[in-house]
Amino acid sequence: MPTLNATVDSFDAERCLRLAHQTFDIEAQALIGLKARQGEGFTRAVEAMLRCSGRVVVMGMGKSGHVGRKIAATLASTGTPAMFVHPGEASHGDLGMVTPGDVVLAISNSGESDEIVAILPALKRVGITLVGMTGRSESSLARHADLVLNSAVDAEACPLNLAPTASTTAQMALGDALAVALLDARGFREEDFARSHPGGSLGRKLLTHVRDVMRSGDDVPRVPPDASFVDMMKEMTRKGLGATAIVEPGTDRVLGIFTDGDLRRLVEGGQDLRGLSARQTMHPGPRLVRADALAVDAADLMEQYRITSVLVVDADERLVGALNTHDLMRAKVI
Repeated sequence: MPTLNATVDSFDAERCLRLAHQTFDIEAQALIGLKARQGEGFTRAVEAMLRCSGRVVVMGMGKSGHVGRKIAATLASTGTPAMFVHPGEASHGDLGMVTPGDVVLAISNSGESDEIVAILPALKRVGITLVGMTGRSESSLARHADLVLNSAVDAEACPLNLAPTASTTAQMALGDALAVALLDARGFREEDFARSHPGGSLGRKLLTHVRDVMRSGDDVPRVPPDASFVDMMKEMTRKGLGATAIVEPGTDRVLGIFTDGDLRRLVEGGQDLRGLSARQTMHPGPRLVRADALAVDAADLMEQYRITSVLVVDADERLVGALNTHDLMRAKVI
C-alpha cells in the first residue's frame, strides 16, 4: 500500500514550482475557455436574476458548495438579494426557504450530485426559475434546468485530474461575472456598496459625514475679534483643538482662525503678544467645510493645504463645529 508520508529529504523544489506554474497555466486556459462558452444562456440568466421578485438561492455540494457560498455573498453585497441553501439540508426541511418567484442557481460540475438531483423535481414544483451551472450539458441538472451556464473545463489542474481545481476556478469566475453584470444592470454605485459594507474602509469613507465626527456646542473653541491674546490662549487650552475660531458676536459668522502654528510664528518673530487682540493675530479667510460634507473630503482638504484643523460652518458660514486630524483618525476615516 503506497505511503502518503514524504520526507523532507525527498522534497523536489524544482518539481514543486513546475507544478505551481502548470496549475496557473491550466486554470488560466480554463478561464479563457469559459469566456468562449458564454452566450445567450448567460444573458438570460442575468435577466432572470434581475427580474427576480424573490431571492437568488444558490446551492452546491462539496467544493461547489464552498464556491456557492461565496457567490451568494458576492451577489448579496452587490445589490442582488441572495442566500445559500445546502442541498442536503433542503431535502430535510430547508426547501421551505425557497419560495415561488425565487431563482435557484444550482452548481455541480458533473451535474449529477445526488443531493441536488434528488430535489430537482421538488424545486420545479415550487415555481422557481432553475439556473444550472454545470460542466456537462447532457447531465441531469442541465436537462431539468430552465437555463444552463456552461462551466466546463478541459482538465483539472490536479495531476491526477481528480481534485476540483480548474473547475472550481471556472465556477467562481462565472459567479463573479454574474455579480458584475447584475450590479451594472442595477446601476449599483459606490454609495450602494458602502451601505452594505458599513464596517469596511470604503463604507466609512462614503457614509461618514463631517457632522458625524466633528466637535460641536461648547467643545468648539471660539472668541470674539476683540478678545485679548491671553483670553484666546485660554480658550485654545480649554478646548484642546490646537486652534480657535474668531467669530462675529451675535451671528457666529466665521471671521478667521488662530492656530498653534500661528502662535509659533509670532513667537519666532519676537513680537510682544500681550497687547494684541484676536483680530490682530487671526488668519482671515480660513478653510471651511460644511457639516453635510463627507468626512473624507475634509481629510483631503486638510492634506491639500497641510493644516491639522478645520472649522465647520452652515450655509451662512456660521460656526457649527470643528475637527482635526485626531478626530478623523478616531473615526478611522484616515
